[in-house]
Amino acid sequence: MIHVEVGLGARAYPILIESGLLGKAGPIIAPFVRNDRLILVHDRNVAAHAATLTDALSGHLGRIHHVIVEPGEGTKSWDGLKALVDDLLDLEIERSECIVALGGGVIGDLVGFAASIVKRGCGVIQVPTTLLSQVDSSVGGKTAINVPQGKNLIGAFHQPRLVLIDPGVLATLPDRELRAGYAEVLKYALIGDPDFYEWLDINLDALLARDAGALEYAIAVSVRAKAAVVAQDEHETTGARALLNFGHTFGHALEAETGFSDRLLHGEAVAAGMALAMRFSVRRGICSPDDAAKVADHLNRANLPIGARANGLNATGEILAAHMAHDKKREGGRVPFLLSRGIGDAFLAKDVQLSEVAAFLDADTV
Repeated sequence: MIHVEVGLGARAYPILIESGLLGKAGPIIAPFVRNDRLILVHDRNVAAHAATLTDALSGHLGRIHHVIVEPGEGTKSWDGLKALVDDLLDLEIERSECIVALGGGVIGDLVGFAASIVKRGCGVIQVPTTLLSQVDSSVGGKTAINVPQGKNLIGAFHQPRLVLIDPGVLATLPDRELRAGYAEVLKYALIGDPDFYEWLDINLDALLARDAGALEYAIAVSVRAKAAVVAQDEHETTGARALLNFGHTFGHALEAETGFSDRLLHGEAVAAGMALAMRFSVRRGICSPDDAAKVADHLNRANLPIGARANGLNATGEILAAHMAHDKKREGGRVPFLLSRGIGDAFLAKDVQLSEVAAFLDADTV
């Protein structure tokens, strides 16, 4: 079993990674149980995984309450939050209890945010079941819902008590979801690890074919990278954690244009956003065209989008820039952008005007 610690002093927590972990999670989760019961939140898409976890918990506690929410990004909303909070309060949840979030990024974000506000803060255990949530959203305590004005604009930092990652559950993940999750793996290489990029470029086919060893290695490298950044900059105040948003400013604008629908998955939007960030960096004269072309080619091999016209989108630069104006990181009327000097060398630029971005998007033909 791979053990990664998120070093946050008294609030430090472990991330455990092992294929088959879901089926033997009982004694690992049991110490976090209060009142001899556990509240398990998931959607119907992971019913089989919920059954596996329930069997693993059998004999370690008295009761398991299943709270089932609707699948899809639309659940990560005011209405979805209210419904979940009402369910938790009806169960008379106590502050000392931990809620288990079993599912992808939507479940992790929604449950984490609900846990942060119910009774002024309950515990949460993240059990991510998609590649994207395993390498990104389950670690670091960012929780949020979407609103019409933008993605993740209402939320809180609320660290989990424990993260359990079972790469084996990815065997049932749809191909599109796996590829979308891979974008977040690639992100870690592009922001600061050129050696990892070379490894990914060589092992891309094995990863997409769900080779167990390749997946476990890629997940472990990604999680270690994120854990180190979170320990250094938990609330994104020093700029170190901002690097984890590489591609996201472009990507969130594309998601907003689709109404946060399945027309463009989050990872697909991030993939397009990273390719756009590379080309925008070339336009600014700070990145080699060869590096931008390498990244675009890599994403093409992964069958991921590389531009603002992904999946039939045809919004103008002005429209997409208007979505960016709602970015939660906006300061003094400007939106900080993650740009790149080359593969493995991302940085935060605070001198970017949205008018410049709009002109670039209109000129970009991809």
